[in-house]
Amino acid sequence: MKTLLLSACLISSAAGFSQIPSYYDGIDFSASASSIYSQLATRVTSTHNQITYSQCWDALKEADLETGSTTLVTLVYGYNDTDGDVVNDRTRDKNNNGGANGEWNREHVFPKSLANPDLGDTGAGADAHNLRACDVQQNGNRGNKLFADAGGNAGPVSTNWYPGDEWKGDCARIIMYMYLRYGTRCVPADVGTGTVNSSDPNMVNLFLDWNNDDPVSQFEKDRNDALQNHQGNRNPFIDNPHIAYKIWGGPIAEDTWGGLGTSESKDDVLTIYPNPIEEDFFYVSGLNTTNLDSIKLYSIRGQLINVFDLNQLINNGGSSVEHIVDGTYILSIIYDDQVVQRKVVIQ
Repeated sequence: MKTLLLSACLISSAAGFSQIPSYYDGIDFSASASSIYSQLATRVTSTHNQITYSQCWDALKEADLETGSTTLVTLVYGYNDTDGDVVNDRTRDKNNNGGANGEWNREHVFPKSLANPDLGDTGAGADAHNLRACDVQQNGNRGNKLFADAGGNAGPVSTNWYPGDEWKGDCARIIMYMYLRYGTRCVPADVGTGTVNSSDPNMVNLFLDWNNDDPVSQFEKDRNDALQNHQGNRNPFIDNPHIAYKIWGGPIAEDTWGGLGTSESKDDVLTIYPNPIEEDFFYVSGLNTTNLDSIKLYSIRGQLINVFDLNQLINNGGSSVEHIVDGTYILSIIYDDQVVQRKVVIQ
């Protein structure tokens, strides 16, 4: 049995901060929210070398490759390759594309018809950051339904659509990119349900929540790199999901660069050991229970695996994770004012 234990002792550790990529040279992230939005909108627009809708096939065959594969693309909204129902497939041969059932085609995450004006198949309609490989029938099932909150796998929610636990953060960051790149032509409130953001009526808090709940996966990072190679620009919210908080507020998503933080970092004193976890226990030292909101375990693909019972963890010192298979995970420790994440390996 493997058990997570939390220790209150303080053990210093070097913060794993990353250098801000050169793509963002000259952007002042200490500026006002509207200024950050404006600066980034200019950057993603000025570096965008538009490709044709036809060229997007080749772009997706590279950008949507399953992590570690050279032959399979990952299908948005997909979740099961073994149930015999191809509509639910999570992956498919990259060359099995087209318009027939059993093939994959190009899903506009921000639906063409919900933009004002319609995105069409050129310019904004051929922006590969908004296109995802998707099963043909699943693409039709989504249609132009608005995104709505739920849980589990992708599927309809009344007359709306839930993208699935694994894909909700991906979709949120795509919607944010489209709003950044095309402004009021692609308003998030026109494609998502729920409470309107208090600082920007064009944004709905649903996407801010999803951006926080579903961390950026390696697949998204690789996809962002590949699409820059094809069309020149990047999705800033994949590079650092904390940017969404800097612009619209809401949950304080992870600051992957470590330089945009909004409060004193709790990251410096938080350590997980031993790691890899080969015995029954691993420990989190330096845990600050003040303003602690939740502790969650995610797969490296960004799928939520487990939400730990805080009362049990804090009062009893441990919680069984014997039901979790060996592998690499992201432990996300969520405070009211900060998110700290660590990669853990269970062996």
